[in-house]
Amino acid sequence: MSTEYCTTLKTYGPKPRAFKLSENGEEFMLGSEVGNYLRLFRGDLYKKYPSLWRRKMTPDERKFAGEQIEYGCNSISSNVQIVKASEIEDILSGNDEKFKASVGFDTYSSVERAPTMSQSTPVGRSTSNATNANNKKSTWITQIPNSSFHLDAVPCASPVARFKTNTKRVRTFPTIYDDKNITVLHKAAHVNDVLVPIRLDIDFDGQKLRDTFTWNKHESIVTPEQFAELLCDDLDLPTGTFGPAIAASIKQQVEQFSSDMIPDDEEDRRVIIKLNIHVGNVSLVDQFEWDLSNPLNSPEDFSRQLCADLGLGGEFVTAIAYSIRGQLSWHARTYAFSEAPLPPIKFPVRQLADADQWGPSIQVLTDQEMEKKMRDQDRNTRRMRRLAQAAPGW
Repeated sequence: MSTEYCTTLKTYGPKPRAFKLSENGEEFMLGSEVGNYLRLFRGDLYKKYPSLWRRKMTPDERKFAGEQIEYGCNSISSNVQIVKASEIEDILSGNDEKFKASVGFDTYSSVERAPTMSQSTPVGRSTSNATNANNKKSTWITQIPNSSFHLDAVPCASPVARFKTNTKRVRTFPTIYDDKNITVLHKAAHVNDVLVPIRLDIDFDGQKLRDTFTWNKHESIVTPEQFAELLCDDLDLPTGTFGPAIAASIKQQVEQFSSDMIPDDEEDRRVIIKLNIHVGNVSLVDQFEWDLSNPLNSPEDFSRQLCADLGLGGEFVTAIAYSIRGQLSWHARTYAFSEAPLPPIKFPVRQLADADQWGPSIQVLTDQEMEKKMRDQDRNTRRMRRLAQAAPGW
């Protein structure tokens, strides 16, 4: 049966050959060959079609695929990605709109990790009791919101404006907290807090606002508009331009946040949390395992204890708590799609050889090194905005 391809799609060279990873399995293609065929080089294939399914190949799969497409196992790169042949056929037929953007889903939700043939047993600094629940297939599935930016490095927050003590400041906002209304305070105190990770990244006329914090989804006393006015006053920013943008960003992230957690019958659902935080000229890099199914795990308590152990200031406490909650929100929604969860714990202490990989690293950077990191973060921010413009639902 012949397949009609889109006549407006430009291709180059022979069509990539499909192969199977099992005798009766699905057909795949090498992502690099598909990119060359469609003239989408250096990863442009995945940028143009962010919802395209893909994952990395294992060494055994490279050998098995090389025999089918008459490639040597050493001719296939170790970092090559494979894509589904059926989805490539849809693109070649002109049905590529569904791979460009998916409203309500994140553009990176189609990325999967390759199943490993043999895995060593990683252990964490703080983990739950080992069970065989990892062998069970997760049955809970939820939509993936637009929260992948929480996985990026936490940037330096905008500094608070400093005023001379002999200069009288004129406040431009009303008092936003009334401690005399006891009824309202008691009512708010009896509502459970649902902390939402908030990330502000706003540019206006050369002025940049960078900040991260957590916001109570059930907050009933302070509105986002009032908080925006207070933040603009602290940072000496024009309220007329930054105020509405801050309030709108907070409301949007709160609305997109979902408090869906793993069901109570799930146990030992560990994920890897990676910290990359910059405050002033100090940079903190760390990674550890976190159990999603343990309701007693508190990011705020963990961040305070970690900063006390490392001798870090209070600004790191808020940044660490934000980073953990942002990544937990991401992992809680993508865990059902993971094909390679962490294996059960057999020994609760890591080997000494893993100390460099799983231990915290603190660096005091020079002004030049810090400026370079800030430029890299701004470059990444511009890249994310270009992706957002290419995919309005992202």
